Amino acid sequence: MIVREELLVDGEWRKPSSAARIPVIDPTTEESIGEAPDVDAADVDTAVRAARRSFTDGPWRRLSEGERADVLERALSLLEPRLDEIGRLVTAEMGLPSSIAGIQIPGGLHVARWFLDVARNLPRSEVRQTQYGPAAVVREPIGVVASIAPWNGPFNMALSKIFPALVSGCSVVYKPAPETPLDGFPIAEALAEAGVPAGVFNLITGDRQAGAALVAHPEVDKVSFTGSTAAGREIGRECGASFKRMQLELGGKSAAIVLEDADVSTTMQGLAMGSFFNTGQVCASFSRVLVPRAREDEMVGALVATAESFVVGDPTDPATTMGPLVSARQRDKVLSLIEAGRAEGAVLATGGGAPAGLDRGFFVAPTVFTGATNDMRISREEIFGPVVAVQTYDSEDEAIKIANDSEYGLHGAVFTTDDEAAARVARAVRTGTFSVNSFTYNTEAPFGGVKCSGVGRDTGQEAVEAYYELKTINLTPSMERLFS
Repeated sequence: MIVREELLVDGEWRKPSSAARIPVIDPTTEESIGEAPDVDAADVDTAVRAARRSFTDGPWRRLSEGERADVLERALSLLEPRLDEIGRLVTAEMGLPSSIAGIQIPGGLHVARWFLDVARNLPRSEVRQTQYGPAAVVREPIGVVASIAPWNGPFNMALSKIFPALVSGCSVVYKPAPETPLDGFPIAEALAEAGVPAGVFNLITGDRQAGAALVAHPEVDKVSFTGSTAAGREIGRECGASFKRMQLELGGKSAAIVLEDADVSTTMQGLAMGSFFNTGQVCASFSRVLVPRAREDEMVGALVATAESFVVGDPTDPATTMGPLVSARQRDKVLSLIEAGRAEGAVLATGGGAPAGLDRGFFVAPTVFTGATNDMRISREEIFGPVVAVQTYDSEDEAIKIANDSEYGLHGAVFTTDDEAAARVARAVRTGTFSVNSFTYNTEAPFGGVKCSGVGRDTGQEAVEAYYELKTINLTPSMERLFS
């Protein structure tokens, strides 16, 4: 059992005022593996006010980007020897296979270091010549940031939220998801040991009520949230009422369009990753696959074989390629949508329930439906599990129309050997991110959505720039040298 009783607030490890606890359940065994504090509004207030003091009165925002990056690099170096430990922790918390964690967890440090390099090279100000005279455009840190991470990639998403905010000079109150609270503690320990000043980074853990209190706190200047569209709507309403800045990476229902000339092998490689990675618990996953009617049998047969090739089981076994869903609630949601697909007339080609021999744990077999239409729940709702709905089309224009007939717009893909067709489809599908002949999460380019998939971008240079406000200072000519 990993029992955490203290939180990092204002540079100290302290017990919260609330005695409530969050149990951490291993989704493979359904047994408790630890617990963390479940803070109340008073604890949230203490953490936010510590962040505000550090931002207003402390030295952090007055350092250069390079000086802040050096401190944060020390924190990453302290995390490096603990990556195996952190990988095991993430596997126990949310079921990520160890064979994947061994690659993904170190990758999180690489992304964080890339953000630090971006900040080092980002000018703090620039002078523009205008018809009204010279003007300095100055980047200033936004202020106190509430960072709320999801459970489906907890450690890596924490780094991607925390490090761009800190290197820009902001102060942060970080709250991990209640399902995966434990992996945030090594990050907090490393930041404290590296010398991040008191109050600049604060770790709290809690359920959704704690998250709501954090979002609503009047001393929070920006909310960075990754999670469901339903939660994002609530956060958007709260932020809009007080004009807080917000960065919301929300749900998706992405369509992979397979064109007439698509190569089967290339397509299946893309769908294996894009539709089933992380047990389908990926907001950008290809949960809709659109195939030309003339190639339906061929593509469905290959997709079924791809789904059935996954080794579902204990994520600590190196042979396992698909682990459980994160919780009983998530498993039950996925199973209920599978039942809805059956009831609405879709045909189950493979999967549809727990894999044989796995009576314990929150497992769902990789599932493929055929005969789906865009009015079915499995084609419209985010399932967040290893479930794919195959739809047929008769023309490229029809495929694009089906892909765009969604409230979401996070990701999408086209599979084809024709570059012109790929470019044509990529431009026509309304999403924030798009891949050609692949499922690509490119952390050095902006990632995010349109429509109900969110606001803002979580990767690329834009992820660092998102933590600054722009101030215009209209200068006299003699002042230009002070801002160049």
